[in-house]
Amino acid sequence: VPGNMAQDLTEKELLKMELDQLKKEVKNERQMVSKTGKELKEYIESMAAEDPLLKGVPEDKNPFKEKGGCIIS
Repeated sequence: VPGNMAQDLTEKELLKMELDQLKKEVKNERQMVSKTGKELKEYIESMAAEDPLLKGVPEDKNPFKEKGGCIIS
């Protein structure tokens, strides 16, 4: 059974990967949750009318509609 990738690496290699990831993350611009949360809520509300999970999908446009029923005898 092939091992987990993390198990195949030395501790030094794992620490280097973690350091590289942290170096990338520190460059990300950060914003206040109070601002981004409000923007996200407004976006979700503005797109709700087009959201198939909220309004549903017409039967004739549903690619996952069952083709036939199940008969148990």
